[in-house]
Amino acid sequence: MTHEQYLEKRNALFAEAQVLLDEGKLDEAKAKEQEIKDLDAKYDEIAKARANMQALNANPVVKPLDNLGTNVSGGTSLGGVATNHNVTDEKEVYRVAFAKAMLGQRLTAEERAVLDKVNDDFRRSNEAVMQTTSEAALLIPETIRDGIWREMGELHPILADLEMTFVPGDFTIIKENEDSLATDAAAYDEADEVEDDDTVSFGEINLTGCELAKAVTVSWKAKKMTIDAFLTYITTKIAEKMGNALAKWVVSGRGKPGANDNFKAEAYGIRTRILAETNTPQVLTYDDTTDPINYTKMTAAMAKMKSGYYKGAAIYATNDMIWNKLANIVDNEGRPMFVPDVTSGGVGRFFGLPVKEEDAVLVGEILIGNVAKGYVMNANENISMYQEDHVKARKTDYMGYAIVDGDVLTTKAFVLIKEAEAASSS
Repeated sequence: MTHEQYLEKRNALFAEAQVLLDEGKLDEAKAKEQEIKDLDAKYDEIAKARANMQALNANPVVKPLDNLGTNVSGGTSLGGVATNHNVTDEKEVYRVAFAKAMLGQRLTAEERAVLDKVNDDFRRSNEAVMQTTSEAALLIPETIRDGIWREMGELHPILADLEMTFVPGDFTIIKENEDSLATDAAAYDEADEVEDDDTVSFGEINLTGCELAKAVTVSWKAKKMTIDAFLTYITTKIAEKMGNALAKWVVSGRGKPGANDNFKAEAYGIRTRILAETNTPQVLTYDDTTDPINYTKMTAAMAKMKSGYYKGAAIYATNDMIWNKLANIVDNEGRPMFVPDVTSGGVGRFFGLPVKEEDAVLVGEILIGNVAKGYVMNANENISMYQEDHVKARKTDYMGYAIVDGDVLTTKAFVLIKEAEAASSS
């Protein structure tokens, strides 16, 4: 079973369960819920087995670092261990050392030297800008870290569409205010004096960082897996958990708490910024009975997006909204507007825009927009890993940790369609 087949089957089961709940068939819905849990467990086992097979098929050979204690000509000594400046070898040594440290296995002198050197550099580079980096944290190997970010994007299209930056520490972005009355350049004769434009105003977005931490619990028995299998497993699990949280931030993150708020700091979400505007100009509401989502409603939504943001925009919604609402919309001639197309980066197209299944969008809502141009996100501190053993339970917690922040550059790049009743209570 591939990941795509698993998702397809799971979504189908979820849709069936939802229908049963809507019909009041509670027992049948509970049975369908158990089918979903069984499917999840089965896929988990398949993923582990596949990872083990891949490890057996391509078990890497780590080259030892020669000339222990001697600085090779042209090389750099790492805590008494010499290297020949082969970056690929050092990265591979660190990858193995990281996995063995996470699994509680004994490291060789070479592996320990590389592990300590990389993490000492990581802590020193972050000490001036972040006070959260602990001695217990281990920087995730570059290839594994890139794999986690990539898998986050595969699980959540809205994250894949982001143009994310990785600037350590606080990050300030200058942007032109939306209410600025700046004019475009004009044509002048040689004798004309170019007019000043005093109406241009600028604002700032300060990305100071919010702690993003998610844990995965692994039994000690499961820790007997091979190094490659472990790295594959932990990459997928951390990407899933951190990706779920990060995508929710992008869509509906609450931002920084005020004096009377009791929630933790989050990146500002697109939905949050749109709903906070006076008269909510970027919001359209619908009512399934009196004012349903139809062709006219969708054209009105497109009209709300500022020119220049349409190219590169996408339509994000849950699986239920896509197939029960968008897929059934027809134009005034009765022609379907939704065109199934998996080659477009989503499940179909609507008005030429790719339609993407995004679980982070709230149920009953549709988010349309250009995430690449309208939203900015920065990883103030890249992903590191913590571990904690529980002796009595014979389990180990692995926690992925990063400091991330994001905010909306312009709400004019987005449109939110939501139920009218929900709009009055938000």
